[in-house]
Amino acid sequence: MKAGKRRMIIRIVLALLMMLLLYLLVQWFLCQKTVGQGEERLKTYQAEKVELSYGNMTYVDKGSGETILVAHGISGGYDQAFDTVKDKAEEYRILAPSRFGYLGSDIPKDATPASQAKAYVELLDKLGIEKVYMLGTSAGGTNAIRFALDYPERTAGLILYCSAAPLTKKPEKYLKYQGPPAVLCNNYAMWLMKPLFGPIMGMESETIYEMIPVNERKEGMVIDASITNPDMARNYAEYPIEKLKVPTLIFHAKDDKLSDYSAMSKVVRRFPKATFVSFPEGGHLMSGHGEEIDEALSHFIKENQ
Repeated sequence: MKAGKRRMIIRIVLALLMMLLLYLLVQWFLCQKTVGQGEERLKTYQAEKVELSYGNMTYVDKGSGETILVAHGISGGYDQAFDTVKDKAEEYRILAPSRFGYLGSDIPKDATPASQAKAYVELLDKLGIEKVYMLGTSAGGTNAIRFALDYPERTAGLILYCSAAPLTKKPEKYLKYQGPPAVLCNNYAMWLMKPLFGPIMGMESETIYEMIPVNERKEGMVIDASITNPDMARNYAEYPIEKLKVPTLIFHAKDDKLSDYSAMSKVVRRFPKATFVSFPEGGHLMSGHGEEIDEALSHFIKENQ
């Protein structure tokens, strides 16, 4: 290779590296700005904190009437939990706690779905709430199902939004880690990944603004990936869905890229009293179906009061 051509290639490579470094630097500053905005956004929820037997739980408690207790999904917290049904706060009491490791909620030694259900009961006892409609979204669906199985006397109804699905039979093998690698559970990594949200997760890249600050959710995300998400496979016998004593309302979109629609549609028959509402599109967030969901949810609660 001639010296002149070699120098040209080196210049091109150096120029590309400089452009990459400049891009990463700009993205870093944009990310830091977004983190500040995210922290300010969290203040608007006026979250409260209560001391339970294992530590603190942070939660939002708004509205009055029948109580909907929300178990949020991965990368969530009290903000995601509340936003799931915020439009119903004028009609019902919305109780939206952060699960273990999320946004100010402590972690017990045994951070299993069973422990999370027990912690919910402690919260209800502290607030003087006897019964709730237990709503689980995505990864939070496992916790919601566990609560309904363990505490039917405290459950008026079970509601699942694009939830993790129970299995139809005990698996021979399963993934022991089901979620983003811990190294990606931080503000900057998720910020850089936002262009991939659509093709990978079927969600708009703007969803990142609801996730940041990711750093304050990291421990919870790792718990979900390593403990919560595999739990229905790891402990299949401990999820006797056929023995559920409460009515269930299940929503799911067929094009959901994060929670398998086909798995849920096959397992619906295991739920004794289930209403299954499916949408042809809408993705993991069931976008565009707010009115239909609100109508079905209100009907379900009124029917089971």
